[in-house]
Amino acid sequence: MQLVTHSGKFHADDVFATAVLFARFGKDTCTVTRSRDPDVLAAGDIVYDVGMVYDPVIARFDHHQAGGAVTRENGIPYAAFGLIWKHYGRELCSSDAVWQTLDEQLVCRVDATDTGYASPASYTVPTLEHYTLDKLANAFNTTWSESYDEQFEHFTELVDFAMRVIEREIKRAEASVAGRATVEDVYQSAVDKRIIELDCGYPWREVLVAHPEPCFVIFPEIDTTRFMVQAVHQTLTGYETRVPFPKAWGGLTDVALSEVTGIPGSRFCHSAGFLAVHDTREGARALALKALQLAGR
Repeated sequence: MQLVTHSGKFHADDVFATAVLFARFGKDTCTVTRSRDPDVLAAGDIVYDVGMVYDPVIARFDHHQAGGAVTRENGIPYAAFGLIWKHYGRELCSSDAVWQTLDEQLVCRVDATDTGYASPASYTVPTLEHYTLDKLANAFNTTWSESYDEQFEHFTELVDFAMRVIEREIKRAEASVAGRATVEDVYQSAVDKRIIELDCGYPWREVLVAHPEPCFVIFPEIDTTRFMVQAVHQTLTGYETRVPFPKAWGGLTDVALSEVTGIPGSRFCHSAGFLAVHDTREGARALALKALQLAGR
């Protein structure tokens, strides 16, 4: 089974989607390729979180195209995890009720975060909340239907995992402190503080949201020579941006996006209007400047 998801930075939705497919088909029978190469995508048996197509008939499960994929009755859009769970998760569960419960308790939370479904305070589903580490720990506790003799085994299993998490969080914290200092220095020295240009993907949100001018931040993708242009958020926790990309750009790629923007080399604009990609740093800046112009900024 050839599984294909996107290269570059991974997120909870593609990680959990992969886990579902491993569980469904057997890890030993699956090969995962992380790529954006059209030829690689075409050769995949199941392609998810990449490809700009949602069509379960041909096993394509992306949600980044214009209009997204589909939306649940409760208003939460599907991300890759949800789409894979929708079509393959049922066979992992003993009943529809179990499958639905998992969608509500875990899958929805990952999808809501990945698709920018507002903030917890505005959720239309009152019970929707983040899947916390406390909930993760509770998942490792024995249930009423299991023997308590298994509890210590579960505990040590989770401790090993927690040690790895702490190790990674320390490394991330160290990088975050250094990265935020770099972003602050770049902001202070920027001539046009509406557009902040970075030489890599430093943790910028906390720094730039604290200043009134920044509307866009530009930095190189980690796995290609292209450049990302991301709209700066209004707050640290919300998804609303100061200046979103024009709605007419959302979900477009390559030639179609280059034509509507008038900027050749434009590669992608997220349907939610918070992210665009260009072949060059100069082109990325041109996208940001045009978005500002169209917004009257």
